[in-house]
Amino acid sequence: MKPIPKAALSGSLKDYRALKNSGLMARAENFFSWQDLRRQHGLWPYARSTSSAPRPRSDIRTDAGEASSGVNFASQDYLSLSSHPRIKAAARDAIDAYGVHSAGSAALLGNTAYSLQLSQALSEFVGGREVVLYPTGWAAGYGAIQGFVRSDDHVVMDLLAHSCLQAGASAATGNVHYFRHLDQNALVRKLANIRATDTQNGILVVTESLFSMHSETPDLRALRNICDAYGASLLVDCAHDFGCMGEDGLGHIGAQEMLGDIDIVIGSFSKTFASNGGFVAVKTRAAAEYLRYYSAPHTFSNALSPVQAATIMEALAIIRSDEGKELRRRLRDNVVHLRQAMARSGREVLGEPSPIVPVRVGGEALGRLASKYLSSYGGIANLVEFPAVPLGQSRFRFQVMAAHSADDIETMVAVFNRAMDSAATELEQIQRETDAW
Repeated sequence: MKPIPKAALSGSLKDYRALKNSGLMARAENFFSWQDLRRQHGLWPYARSTSSAPRPRSDIRTDAGEASSGVNFASQDYLSLSSHPRIKAAARDAIDAYGVHSAGSAALLGNTAYSLQLSQALSEFVGGREVVLYPTGWAAGYGAIQGFVRSDDHVVMDLLAHSCLQAGASAATGNVHYFRHLDQNALVRKLANIRATDTQNGILVVTESLFSMHSETPDLRALRNICDAYGASLLVDCAHDFGCMGEDGLGHIGAQEMLGDIDIVIGSFSKTFASNGGFVAVKTRAAAEYLRYYSAPHTFSNALSPVQAATIMEALAIIRSDEGKELRRRLRDNVVHLRQAMARSGREVLGEPSPIVPVRVGGEALGRLASKYLSSYGGIANLVEFPAVPLGQSRFRFQVMAAHSADDIETMVAVFNRAMDSAATELEQIQRETDAW
């Protein structure tokens, strides 16, 4: 086995984003050299593909074509609907009726009977709000902010808000302010400072109902009260808990009884609803129509395909049924089982129970080595490292499905512990043998 150079175990994506004194293509070459060095040593765990459906046990390939299989905690299919017989039947029926393409933006003949029915069904699910559909969840997050916020307005967002929200804010205004994660006092200080000099322009406060890297949720009632005190609107992104958490499937927004008190609700279909796509739900027809024509990803992207809309609509029907309640119960039980088993084995489990179970690793080098071993031992999970999380706080993000069995969970815990032990042993040896460490 070739010795692993330090460069493959250090550095991050952030190092190659904005290199000084380099042209655009030179920047790409520098990044690729570092990436490929990691790939050559089995330390590049991204861009893998599945060779089978995203089930609890899956076959995968690395981006270099190396095949493996194992227990799968890397796919986002929280209620295990992607292979549900009713979902597949709905997709086939939509293809037979409409083909596979919307063939236009929602503004220009891209809607179908399926997307119109989906909008109505989703509106009923979220308490009669007006719903605007988007081709992806990312587009919904970006488009909601870019569509409503103007250059003189302010966006104040949680420091860990998703990249689509940050990008939408940056596209809309130069007045973007960040507050410390889940820190209500920090939010108050930001808003007070803004209102001390600007009493006229709009303020949008942005947060998530479930932060996916930490499995944490804010106090939405407290945020609403703070917004009211400073004349701000509140946007909540519920991508990871909508449909799959709570007795009624409305996630933390429903559990905190806040559905009617949030100005803008954003959701994604790619975690629970067995399809790409996203939505924005607002309180009035006027707000929805404004968004449809001033939100670029809605106006200038092709609409959801009929297959996607039909799939999501059937998933929503399941989610709202007794079967959906049972699937959420199974998912919740699996989440608790995995968290408890990891904790019993001495691992640091972050956040609170949700379909995302983050387990802290620490240094990036240890995480990369652990990811290599995990795959070879028959475990599939996603490594998250800087800059997606703070430096030195790499973690594995285990994504739980309703269809996971107790044996799947125990197998993952066992292979993860084995991978961590092997990684720690190898890293210690590398550090002993390499003077530079």
